[in-house]
Amino acid sequence: MTAHVLILCTHNSARSVLSEGMLNHWARRLGKDVVAHSAGSAPSGRVNPFALEALRNAGIDVSGYRSKSWDEFTSPSSPALALVITVCDSAAAESCPVFFGGHGEAGGQPAKVHWGYPDPSNAASGDEGKRRAFELTRQAIGYRMLQLLQLPLGSMNRAQLQHAAAEIAAR
Repeated sequence: MTAHVLILCTHNSARSVLSEGMLNHWARRLGKDVVAHSAGSAPSGRVNPFALEALRNAGIDVSGYRSKSWDEFTSPSSPALALVITVCDSAAAESCPVFFGGHGEAGGQPAKVHWGYPDPSNAASGDEGKRRAFELTRQAIGYRMLQLLQLPLGSMNRAQLQHAAAEIAAR
């Protein structure tokens, strides 16, 4: 059974898009039955071009990527979510969305975890500084996604998955 993971940030333009790209990339490479989605509570309507560039530079096809609302994941016809990950930087007093929608397996709520990353869009030093920040963020996210894919996502219950995802965040 496919494990669906939703990655959220406020604008769905940078970190959540990087996360979606990296999780789907590693899942395909490792032969895992996992599909990542990203969305935002207040989507900007456009994906940051530096996020797309960082993913393309890592060999990831970004066609079809778009900034979308989390509303797309709240209807009964939406995929059942195993896990919802927020990636906002609460350490920088950034407000992180709280997702009450969606449904997990058997109609319950999905597991939820916060994996905060500083916003690479705020990097200094012009375009080169932003490129460097986006690449470093992509690498950090990719590392956590590899750890997530080591879990038996399809056979874990909500509590087990929530605990294991929190453990990854603590590393």
